[in-house]
Amino acid sequence: MKPRVPRTFSIKNFGCRATQADGAGIAASLADRGLRRVDGHSAAEIVVINTCTVTVAADRDARKSIRRVHRENPGAEILVTGCYAQRRPDDLAALDGVKWVVGNSHKHEIADVVAPRLVQIKDSGPVTVAYHGEVAAGPLVGDIWSQGTLHGLPTGDPLGRSRPNIKVQDGCNNRCSFCIIPSVRGRSRSAVADRVVRDVRSLEGQFPEVVLTGINLGRWGRDLPGRPRLPQLLETLLAETSVRRIRLSSVEPMDWSEGLLRLMATSNRIAKHVHMPLQSGSDKILKRMRRRYRVRHYASRLALAREMMPTAAIGADVMVGFPGESDDDFENTRAFVESMPFTYLHVFSYSSRQGTESAGFGDQIPKALKRHRNRVLRELVESKNLAFRKALLGAHVDAVTLNSNSRGTRALTENYVEVELRGETLMPSRHVTARLEAIDGKGMLATLAA
Repeated sequence: MKPRVPRTFSIKNFGCRATQADGAGIAASLADRGLRRVDGHSAAEIVVINTCTVTVAADRDARKSIRRVHRENPGAEILVTGCYAQRRPDDLAALDGVKWVVGNSHKHEIADVVAPRLVQIKDSGPVTVAYHGEVAAGPLVGDIWSQGTLHGLPTGDPLGRSRPNIKVQDGCNNRCSFCIIPSVRGRSRSAVADRVVRDVRSLEGQFPEVVLTGINLGRWGRDLPGRPRLPQLLETLLAETSVRRIRLSSVEPMDWSEGLLRLMATSNRIAKHVHMPLQSGSDKILKRMRRRYRVRHYASRLALAREMMPTAAIGADVMVGFPGESDDDFENTRAFVESMPFTYLHVFSYSSRQGTESAGFGDQIPKALKRHRNRVLRELVESKNLAFRKALLGAHVDAVTLNSNSRGTRALTENYVEVELRGETLMPSRHVTARLEAIDGKGMLATLAA
């Protein structure tokens, strides 16, 4: 019997910007095969769950989502992909409703999996499929470290995002003792500049801003002929595309070179936004984390960024409760955060991951103490963010509209402040110039500038 070809799909993404970009590419590849994306999972014949595995909570959230989809739409065929699928494929394949598990190693082949080159042979029991003429059983997962090339997914529907993510790099060669991601994303691999130019051009007519992202974005180009660097990619995009603004996602401290910061500071087409992961303000803990910088190095890069861009957004990832983090170590982190010109932080509590070096450390921190330290840093950065927004009052800023509600239109400024344009109803993905008028909760109120 000829297998039924599904007609509709939905997709749910978990995790980082690179995963969001992967999800948009998966959606575009399925649409290229004639499938139609629907909102929500209840009407979809295929549901793609694109997972994260950076913490225990991320795994739990993915399993909950799979169970919810199967409960609410038992006829749906569920495909699970992403980092959790790469790490624990058999666990996911055993969940009710899951038909396919496709690891990051084969994520670029998902369109082949569901329509129509991958054909189901059995209707029950373990999934058995004919793949390119061969019979394979179980999850489609390979050795991610054997991949030396960044397999591309098409750039298409950004899944409702007004600022689409473009993944230009994947994988990481670092070996931070707490991080599982290299084992599920593989070695650092870069998209060639011509492909990035093509991707940006495909979006520039529709979106005023694109976000360049990767697992270790600052390492872009190191694996390509001639070993180009991220500033060279930016210069190429500025010269060969017309997109109004390019935003960088997270870049590691050692890759924020003076050249990169100067290019950002002097170009009116690169968002004044520096996200520089810190993780800890204690050199002892940084060394135990196997981070490749120390506090003084980090502080010097941040000082240069603030000197060149006085009103830039400056953010960081900070981890509390790493094994062995003493009260003094945490106080060093707290004091360092207080002394630095941060405008926001992403604060995480350490989560042990099986397969990482730190999972074997014996001096784990109690959960209650981790929660306390997390709260202290969150309260500290809230006060710093408030001071940053107060200093911006009266300024005229460029922004991109996000969505509208009954009060007005939400927008995001070039320097990463969320504003509300009260009384305005504007379509998403529009460039506007706004005057910042007042503080409003965690954002600001603004009016359209004449």
